Amino acid sequence: MNEKYETKPGVRLPRPEDVRPKRFYKTVTVERAETGWAVLLDGRAVRTPGKNTLAVPVEGLAQLIAGEWAEQGERIDAPAMPVTRLCFVALDRMAGAHEETVAEVTKYASTDLLCFRAPEPADLVAAQAAAWDPMLAWAERALDAHFVAATGVLPVNQDPVALQRVMAKAAGQDIWRLTALAHAAAICGSAILGLALLDGEIDGGEAFALSSVDEAYQASQWGEDAEAAERMALLKRELVAVERMLRALDAVQAA
Repeated sequence: MNEKYETKPGVRLPRPEDVRPKRFYKTVTVERAETGWAVLLDGRAVRTPGKNTLAVPVEGLAQLIAGEWAEQGERIDAPAMPVTRLCFVALDRMAGAHEETVAEVTKYASTDLLCFRAPEPADLVAAQAAAWDPMLAWAERALDAHFVAATGVLPVNQDPVALQRVMAKAAGQDIWRLTALAHAAAICGSAILGLALLDGEIDGGEAFALSSVDEAYQASQWGEDAEAAERMALLKRELVAVERMLRALDAVQAA
């Protein structure tokens, strides 16, 4: 049924995107501040939802944030600003949630996606092994953490030493890297992939591909609808943002 709804002259019905705040600034700049590198909108420092100044430890990260603000159109689209959102979380929450976040990352390791394998069909079994076995080998090599893969959905009792290694690695991160690590682990359902991204073993696109082996297989068999494709594209964008944030932080260490 196709109906037309008319309004009085000059009356405009609100569209869904109208709920987004209007862009209120013209210029976006980066400036050295007492607490790091600040992002300025028309010369004024950006504030986080918790009313903290948006200042980050390295200029490269500030430039990434500034780029997201500069790319906004007539209205501000927060979901399209993943690096900004991650830095908001780091500044507003991470100082008081460090131990809790480390425990969360460790919990992902105890139920890591890479350790739950399908019993069939054979081509999916092979795809999972080809993608995930090298990452388990990397964890053993780089973290000295041995993880066991098993078939089915029942919990796997992973080696407590392996989980302690993951916990120690996560606990050693600053608020910026721990925020990025926790976000990646949550998206992937895998602390191992999050840690590999943290260490630069894989990039954001690879983390997405490795975490979506099952979805890619299902799409190859039955096709992918538009809604699922949009969701997967969003997840990939988030992981690429995590990678960009981490590499910006790493650039200073390498300098």
